[in-house]
Parts: sequence; structure tokens; C-alpha cells
Amino acid sequence: MKLTLGFSPCPNDTFIFDALVNNKIDTGGIDVEPVLEDVQTLNQWALEKKLDVSKISYGVLPLVSDFYHLLDSGGALGMGVGPLLIAKEAMDESHIDHARIAIPGKNTTAHVLFSLAFPEARNKKFMVFNEIENAVLSGEVDCGVIIHEGRFTYQNKGLTKLRDLGEFWEEKTKCPIPLGGIVVREGIAEPIREKLSNLIRKSVEYSFAHYPHLSDYVKNHSQEMEEKVMRQHIDLYVNDYSISLGENGRKAVEQFLEVYREMNRPATAFAALKG
Repeated sequence: MKLTLGFSPCPNDTFIFDALVNNKIDTGGIDVEPVLEDVQTLNQWALEKKLDVSKISYGVLPLVSDFYHLLDSGGALGMGVGPLLIAKEAMDESHIDHARIAIPGKNTTAHVLFSLAFPEARNKKFMVFNEIENAVLSGEVDCGVIIHEGRFTYQNKGLTKLRDLGEFWEEKTKCPIPLGGIVVREGIAEPIREKLSNLIRKSVEYSFAHYPHLSDYVKNHSQEMEEKVMRQHIDLYVNDYSISLGENGRKAVEQFLEVYREMNRPATAFAALKG
């Protein structure tokens, strides 16, 4: 059985799927065709039902849950892994509601977490995540929400952290941050979904068994990223939740979906969480 599988070229995703897509483990007759794209493109494609299996932001999960099922393995959750709000210089938080904010995609976890922290901010510009730092530096926007390797490199560009949006989530919910999950298309039988989840788990375990070695597959898709940054990326975003959501992970996802519902109710200020 051949299935399309979408994920990003970021080190955490290539680390997770390396063994599966490169037949380093027995796939039991399942042949996956990898499609590597940035997360916002994958989110959009999920809305269009384009791929059989895909990494998505949890921010888009409520919009695709009628035609995709969330798998137990392969996702990114954790503590201390959230997006950061950055600017060229320190800014009083009272000004953020009126500032021009760059966000890495509309249907992303980063957007939900920013909106939870700053519900009155309206002047948003949705951009590909790796364009945001330059947009802040050039003055195109006043501040931006950064994810992925930006967490490790923003200071090298002279940028300043205004708020760790993940810490805000953790303080309010006491849950790990659900960043991204793996979904499989409705219509693919449950036994195949379970087999896929097990294969992804085995793929993660294979990569961990050979870590800190980085395969050529991970390196080749990381472009000019230093190996130190690749490992920081993997250490931050790949963990036990990537092997299995477990009870805590499922609780975090349910909490995230509840926050999303509250934020999208008419005239709600979701004051209980924001206050």
C-alpha cells in the first residue's frame, strides 16, 4: 500500500521519519512517498485533503478533524518548546495590541498561543516562519512570533525576546505545549492507521538508538544549519511525546482544543485563561 506522507524539512521531522521513508525499518508492506514542505503549506494542504498522512500544526486540527484522524506517534509536544515573541528592541507589552505582528501562518499553534496571550492584537501579518526575523529587522513589522531554529539564533541577529508564549501557556494550563501532530486521512482503515502509528514510533526509536549521530538525510535537508543547531532542534522538539502522546499528551491536546473553541466563540475574551 502506497501513501503520501507530508512533513517539514526541519531536523526534528526528518529525524522522526528518516528510518520510515528510507526503509531502515521493516515497513510491513506500507510504502510512503515523502513530501517535504513548510508547515503552513502542509496545514493548507490538510484543509484541501491533499495528502494521505501529514504533519500539521495543532492550530489547524479543529478544522480538519472531520476528515483526518490524529495518530499517537510522531508529534511535537513538550515544556519549554513554545514560540517566542521578538522585536528589535524592548517594548512595553501595552503597545503590542497596536503593533504590527508577524505570525508564522494563520492556522498554527503559534497563532493560537499568541492570541491567548494578546487577545486584543489585531494587526497581524501571516508569513512563512523563516521570513519573520528579517521582516522585524527591516521594520516591515514591529515584532514577530518565531518558531523552530529561530529560538536558538534570534539573539545572534540582535533581536530581543519580549515574551515566551510557551511559558504563558504552561502557566495557565499546566500542560505541555501541543505544537504539531500527525494525521491520517479519513477512509484509511483503522488497522492501517494503527500500523502507521507503530511504524512512526519505530522510526523515532531507530533514530534515538543511533543518536547523537545525524544521518545524511537529516543533514541534507537542513541546508546550511550548523550541526549544533540541528541537535538543539532535535533535543527540544523530539521526545517521549513523539513516541506516544500518552495520557499527558492527550490531555494537552484536549486542553488546546478547548482553548481554541473558547477563542472562536462569538464575543468571548476567554478571560479565565487570559486573566
